[in-house]
Amino acid sequence: MSSLYDIDLTMNDGAESSFGRFRGKAVLVVNVASKCGYTPQYDGLQRLYERFRDQGLEILGVPCNQFAGQEPGDDAEIAEFCRLNFGVSFPLTAKAKVRGKEQHPLYQELTRFKHPLLPGLIKWNFEKFLIGRDGEILERFGFRTEPEDADLIAAVEAALAAPAPATE
Repeated sequence: MSSLYDIDLTMNDGAESSFGRFRGKAVLVVNVASKCGYTPQYDGLQRLYERFRDQGLEILGVPCNQFAGQEPGDDAEIAEFCRLNFGVSFPLTAKAKVRGKEQHPLYQELTRFKHPLLPGLIKWNFEKFLIGRDGEILERFGFRTEPEDADLIAAVEAALAAPAPATE
């Protein structure tokens, strides 16, 4: 892949898109699940989205059922759960695999990012990748890092402070 922006996405409603829809924005990509001990992080993710979306932050939730079967629903059930229980208004993809032979191409690229504490494979639900306005992976945060953690907020603010690249 030449760029994250070239990666195709199927959104939760079945619409075909690409990561290119986020060009020029900072993006926090999070693999999510509805029946996980970390599921309450949806609240913090929604608050983070509301706080920073007007400054150019997008959050992309990627539902995944690979960790203890904690995302068993279909795409419509997942969307309804997120909306009713957490008021989620940020975009969600269709359910995807974030590791293994059928790993989604987005996660093939994201897991190439070498973070000293979190190298390689996704270990659990709610791992977070911060992508800059230029499409470069800036940071990776583990599942225990809450969306409103001071280090995560600082990284988001720094990403948003960077100028958006010139469009061609």
